[in-house]
Amino acid sequence: MPESTVPYKRGWGTGTGRGQQGTVDCSYCGRKVPRYKTFIKYSGFRITDPVLRKELENQHVSGSSNKMYACPACARSRGIVQRRDSTGQRQFGPKKRNNSR
Repeated sequence: MPESTVPYKRGWGTGTGRGQQGTVDCSYCGRKVPRYKTFIKYSGFRITDPVLRKELENQHVSGSSNKMYACPACARSRGIVQRRDSTGQRQFGPKKRNNSR
């Protein structure tokens, strides 16, 4: 099987179940994307101070978290996933151009 030329690596595929994969809306651009192609990002906050956390547990207050789906284009542009070169190392910065004429 030929090697993939994608600039990022997902650890899963479309699945082996029957039927069509469900689609979700990208949280950033609104595009409809199959769920297996999206990158999941959780937004919200955590309380790291142990004293404050103990006080809030007595009042039954919980921090909210939101599950957001990003399409591959938005994930690349927002830095959720980074491009990788052929050896699997992350590339920082713009792609190098070949200026040989």
